[in-house]
Amino acid sequence: MNLKAMLRTVSEKFGNKTAIKSGGITLTYADLEKASNQAAHAFNKLGITCRDRVACLLGNSPEFIIAFFGIVKIGAIMVPLDPKYKLTELKALFLDCQPRMLLTESPYLEPVLTDREHFPTIEYIIDFTPEGKAGYPRFKELISQSPITPVKFEPEPDDVAVIAYTSGPALDPHGIMLTHQSISTEAEISGEGFAQTERDVVPVFALPLHHAAGLTIVGLTSLYRGSTLVMMSGMSIGALLETIEKERATLFIGVPFIFAMIVSHVEKEGIKNDLSSLRLCAAGGSALAVPLSLRFKELFGHHIAQFWGLTEVSAHITCQAVDGSGPVGSIGTPLRGCQVEVIDEAGKQLPRNQTGELICKGPLMTGYYNKPQATAEVVRDGWLLTGDIGHIDERGNIYITGRKKDLIIPKGQNIAPSDIETILRQHPKVAEAAVLGVPDEPRGEIIVAVLRLKPEEKATESEMRKICMENLSNFKIPKEYIFVDFPLSNAKGIIEKESLRKRLSLPPVFPQTAKN
Repeated sequence: MNLKAMLRTVSEKFGNKTAIKSGGITLTYADLEKASNQAAHAFNKLGITCRDRVACLLGNSPEFIIAFFGIVKIGAIMVPLDPKYKLTELKALFLDCQPRMLLTESPYLEPVLTDREHFPTIEYIIDFTPEGKAGYPRFKELISQSPITPVKFEPEPDDVAVIAYTSGPALDPHGIMLTHQSISTEAEISGEGFAQTERDVVPVFALPLHHAAGLTIVGLTSLYRGSTLVMMSGMSIGALLETIEKERATLFIGVPFIFAMIVSHVEKEGIKNDLSSLRLCAAGGSALAVPLSLRFKELFGHHIAQFWGLTEVSAHITCQAVDGSGPVGSIGTPLRGCQVEVIDEAGKQLPRNQTGELICKGPLMTGYYNKPQATAEVVRDGWLLTGDIGHIDERGNIYITGRKKDLIIPKGQNIAPSDIETILRQHPKVAEAAVLGVPDEPRGEIIVAVLRLKPEEKATESEMRKICMENLSNFKIPKEYIFVDFPLSNAKGIIEKESLRKRLSLPPVFPQTAKN
């Protein structure tokens, strides 16, 4: 199935049922179909056609969803990007995907406008801000002049719909190509995993639509199942709990950090809202600590169903049972049509309860954009090498106990240390830099930079923080800086991070490796 057909089908089925609520805005399924048709015509009129890339620097809004379907309906490719990216990151990303059009909002225009010559492929900039900058077409005005009838073009299921840069280094971009078929399949099986129906009301809180978790697991899955999305702004836990009560929300999906904030809020303030409408809470993006899971159930009477996946498989491919029957600490079992196995260093499949690298099959990416070699390194014989270490018990429950890939996940956000290391090494006083993740409650991990300065040089933490803030998104800025006087790399020029971690007496990210 292509995504155009997916929306057409659900709009015919659910018609005047509310699809999205956001502030004072309410969109029905029929409204969404018509508005996205208008967007498709408007983009076509500008000359955007099949396989053109359309970059998006947008916050959560109904317009994001409208634009998404408008793009994919004409066979163009959406490239959702984090609006918090700095100019250095945007240059690398835009050079890689070479978008013809940019959809953005006034606050995020500045990095592009101040250095426009570095973005030569961008022919059109559409401003989504109601009171946008003069000289740039405003999205609402643009689509209001277009017909509500469907465009004639019909994408093929194997056409690429999205290039996602949500994991991996932004300075060495790996664009994950996801097809119409893989995304619509993910929406279908994700909804099955959550037992989601048209009766569900789903808050969109602290999960950005530019990320696979927000766009596919929450947004597109809910639309596929005929549920109602309630979009929220800000990070107020009190406002979230009030929204659950007011909207009679039934399903809440978040990262473990948000559930830790909810527990902390309730322990201080008590439960002041009627949350009886909730039937399921689910968490993904990083490991859910067992004590947090148990405490949440003690306070609310609900278990948190943990799920796991990667953008390379469209979103998630495992989920714990919604009835809470699965073991605490597991990431569940594979969704329909998905497979997970464990292999050793030689690539040999391991038996149950043996620890190794998790590999998986499912709605897999077609590859990394313009990077066939990088694709071949992680996709072998139709299996994706995930870089996560774990095991599968005799009942098929999957556990993650370690991480093979060099990745840090604070607050559920995947961060490649190489981005931060690249910037720190550009400082004239720095000889070597290594970036590590260190366990932290409630954030999961914090970023720690280890630095060796050049001979006779002295530097302060504020100097290192400054160069990071000038070149990196705020969520990539190290929280701590450790200056050392010994070489970080070995005789071969390689930094062995686990050895460095032990030398600095830093705790491991996965302290518990015992089988459950």
